[in-house]
Amino acid sequence: MTKAESYLGWLALGMTPGLGARNAAKLLRAFGSPEGIFRATLTELEGQHLQAAVAQAIHSGGPMSAAAKELATVEAAGVRLITWDEPEYPALLREIYDPPPLLYVRGNIELLARHSIAIVGTRRPSPYANQMAERLARDLAERGLVVVSGLARGVDASAHSGALTAPHGATAAILGCGIDVVYPKENRKLFTKIEERGVLVSEFVMGAFPAPQNFPVRNRLIAGMALGVVVVEGAQYSGSLITARLAMEFSREVYGVPGNVTQPGSFGPNHLIKQGAKLVTSWEDVVDELPTAIRAQLTHIETASAEDRAVMLEQSLTVQERSLYSLLTVEEPKHVDEIMDLAGMASSGVLALLFDLEMKGAIRQLPGKRFVKAMV
Repeated sequence: MTKAESYLGWLALGMTPGLGARNAAKLLRAFGSPEGIFRATLTELEGQHLQAAVAQAIHSGGPMSAAAKELATVEAAGVRLITWDEPEYPALLREIYDPPPLLYVRGNIELLARHSIAIVGTRRPSPYANQMAERLARDLAERGLVVVSGLARGVDASAHSGALTAPHGATAAILGCGIDVVYPKENRKLFTKIEERGVLVSEFVMGAFPAPQNFPVRNRLIAGMALGVVVVEGAQYSGSLITARLAMEFSREVYGVPGNVTQPGSFGPNHLIKQGAKLVTSWEDVVDELPTAIRAQLTHIETASAEDRAVMLEQSLTVQERSLYSLLTVEEPKHVDEIMDLAGMASSGVLALLFDLEMKGAIRQLPGKRFVKAMV
């Protein structure tokens, strides 16, 4: 049996209708291996208290046929598979009560063995939430932590992007769809960057559509892989609160970035802080809660104060860039047309300056051609 063929049974488990990760784990413990499961008699399978339809599906051999086709698709796409009995499988994830028996992986698989922190939040963040997610991710990544998130629009995308701005920063994106599916489409460039410098992970079969029910399932992987979960912004019934609740169940650290109490998106982190989550305003607040042994392994770098970074940034700007930069704020996005009016310059000149400022990390562009100052 080749290495690739050894994954057939594992793939078949994931392709058995109605089985699920928890029952798959139970069967693996009972029969010792995927091959043992698919060799079992119908009576033996029913003895594991499976639903009759699930036991019959396994006994029929149908999942093994489907797995052979899936394996061909996996190999053609250059996707790596990891089973929970392999050393590359994330150690913390193996400890949760329903770890997926098999993971699909693209990118740097070695990152799955590194210490990580999850940063999650709303898909419709305020400029403040985007900036905080990006800054926290950058600062944590600079210290050697892998930033884990879900590649959704909003806070997730800002967290991944922030981690990648650190010189040697790394990030892990956990998908709620097949690993060959880019969702949302607007994150295609980010998807590609993460594959090049980070790692993409999914437990869903190739081509799996990003159905709504997939995302709570995905969230348990985000919480399970990380040492802790930072919630930046999220409403009362947001997915980020589901991830935080799962983190508590898995005995992980939970953190909240405080927000404006008059904004619905601040409910999530503020509520978590009231319940005892660690209040976070900087990377130090996150790292301080980690075990001493882990803190000792992190990269120690001298960090300039926010005031010093602001001064250094201003000094790096030309006179024209500084003039345009002064028109923007961190909190209130300005549309490009408004910036042109305030600057009293031709559109071509303003667009060129905005591009240069963005490349220097001084400003951020938001959807709709709106711009804000970047947090430093």
